[in-house]
Order: sequence, then C-alpha cells, then structure tokens
Amino acid sequence: MTSHIMPTYNRLPVTFDRGEGVWLIDENNNRYLDALSGIAVCNLGHAHSAVHKAICEQSKKLLHTSNIYKIANQEKLADKLIEKSGMDNVFFCNSGAEANEAAIKLARKFGHEKGLDSPAIIVMEKSFHGRTLATLSATGNSKIQQGFAPLVEGFVRVPYNDINAIKTALAHNKNIVAILVEPIQGEGGINIPAPDYLNELRKLCDQHELLLMLDEIQSGVGRTGKFFAFQHNDIIPDVCTLAKALGNGVPIGACLARGKAAQLLTAGAHGSTFGGNPLACSAAIAVLATLDNENLIELATQKGKLIHDGFTEHLKNNSHVVDVRNKGLMIGIELDRPCAELVKIALEQHLLINVTNDTTIRLLPPLIIDELQIKLLVETLSTIINDYTEKTA
Repeated sequence: MTSHIMPTYNRLPVTFDRGEGVWLIDENNNRYLDALSGIAVCNLGHAHSAVHKAICEQSKKLLHTSNIYKIANQEKLADKLIEKSGMDNVFFCNSGAEANEAAIKLARKFGHEKGLDSPAIIVMEKSFHGRTLATLSATGNSKIQQGFAPLVEGFVRVPYNDINAIKTALAHNKNIVAILVEPIQGEGGINIPAPDYLNELRKLCDQHELLLMLDEIQSGVGRTGKFFAFQHNDIIPDVCTLAKALGNGVPIGACLARGKAAQLLTAGAHGSTFGGNPLACSAAIAVLATLDNENLIELATQKGKLIHDGFTEHLKNNSHVVDVRNKGLMIGIELDRPCAELVKIALEQHLLINVTNDTTIRLLPPLIIDELQIKLLVETLSTIINDYTEKTA
C-alpha cells in the first residue's frame, strides 16, 4: 500500500495502538518497554490518568479562542513556571523549535537595541535546536543542514564544554550578544559538560553583557533530577526554552525570559495562533501537578543512578563500551563503533531505544519507571549490546 506521508523519517515497522504507563502496545497486542518516552516527551508515561482527565474536562469547555484575549489556563501555567524557574515571564508556542525561534528573536532584538546591525549568537558543535531555518542554522550538525542553504547568518560556532573557545570568540567578534546552549546535549550523544560549565557561562555573560540562553527542551521538566537542569548549578539564565515533556504528548512550547530579556518582545513583535491554547495549557498544568504530587523529579536522580550502575556492572567486561553516562534519566551508552542497527534489534526484543550521534545509545525512560522495569531494561539491553559487539568485533 502506498503511503502519502512525506518520507521525512525512516519509520520502524511497528504501529502502536495504545499505551499503558511505560508500555506501548501495537496493533497485534504486543507490549514494548518504552525507554525513549517519545524522545523525552512522555515523562509521565502513556495514558496517565491526570493528563487524560485534564484534557477531557477542558475539551468539553473550550479548545481555542485566540491570544488577542486573555486565557486563564495560560496565565495559571505561566505563574507555575515562573515560580519554579525564578524567571519573569513566558511566551507560549507549540514546539521546541518555536521556543528556540523566540529565543533567537529575543537575542537579535537585544542586539539591535544595543545599536548592533548584525548581532551574533554563540552556539555549540554537536548541538540540536530544531529544524526551522533559524534553529537549523543554530544546530551543530552539518548532516541535517545539507540541502537547505543559504542558512541563516548570525551564529558563531564553538566546541561544547570549552570555555576558552568562547573567550576567544568574544575577543574576535564584538557583535556577539548571546550564548545559546543545551545544559546537556541530547541529540549530540548525551554529552554532559564539566560541573562548573554553566557557572562559567553565566560569569562570561555577566561580564560581557550577553544573554545566557539555555535550551532545556530535552533536559527540562524534571528529567535530570531537577525541574530545570540549570538548577543543578544554582544559576538562573536570561532566557530558557521548554517543550517536549511539558505537555506529556500534547504539543506545547515555552520561552521564559528574565530581566533585560523579559521586556524585549512587545505587542506585535511576536505571536502564535495556537500557542498556549486552553487545551495544551490544561495538560501542562496537570503534568506539573503530577510531578509534584508523586515526587517524580527527586526520584529521577535515584532511578538514573540505578540504571547507570546496572549498565556499568553488566557491561564492565565489554571493552567496546566507551562510556556509560547519565544525569538523572538522561542516559547515554557510548560504543566504539556505529550502532544504529541496535534500534531494530532492540525492537525485535520489544524494547524501544534510540541511537544518536552514530555511536551512542540514548535512553530517556519515563520518570514513572519502577525498579522491576529498570531491571528488565538493563538486563535486556545489556545482552543485546554484548551480543552485538561480539558479533561485530
């Protein structure tokens, strides 16, 4: 049968019919352990009762008006995000790419108000910020940029986790107005920087009057053991972007701003038709309440350690495993060879994983995963990895 879907994904040969917690169930009633959460989206797992209830109740009342009117759920959600972040205000949109677009526009507006004709933003190698033209240009992956030139100008690229490279860039370019960075690189291979990296970035931004803009689209909403990954460093950025897990599958994005960045976008300067609509915000409000009520964010640290220690033990004799690393429930297992085919092998074992940056197995399990499910994940995937590296040695 011919598909009329544009082939923008190499889709795996499975169609899921429903979900239950950490499990996805296909059309033939086969159950799969979801260790990917829709790529860090379903932190509460699938078909969570609180999200289901919120969506159903809101859908009976009101789905959409317009942002030319006040939206009660939007204001309630904004209040909760500001309380959790220490930021000043929020712009709501529909995705992570849109949230990063808003951040980029904030930086450019900031630069123009400083009298710069061509403001520039420092971005990182191996980063990922989205697939719109501006966010694609900010992304540090030449493969996904191919075929889309001319790219958007105004980005200065440096290696991740390299403070000296940023200092050099600042010394040679007086148009730099901001630094855009992921606290932990997800698509880049679960790359975790030095413990003081974000603190050093904060100092540089303060020293040079730059905006520190943190892309928390994958690391935010509790995945690392704090609501925001930057909270591990006891700092506050000028701009922070969220999406993915904020709605647990309902599309919503957010760009948070503080201080000098919070007043840059005024009426008519930016907007979104669907951004922050009553339905999406109701889902996000339910997500935040559930994370708090079930203590899932603090537990993410403990569960992440359990997974990390389990893989370290099961893979300790495998010389082809370069590293096992994690921050909460962002877990990367790096091999010494490309291993994309492990995704299909794991699927055959009814386990859903991902491989990113060619050589790193990326795991982003739901925050609700329990110890028995962790044991199943670790034992199943360790066997798959050991068998694969033995056969391909």
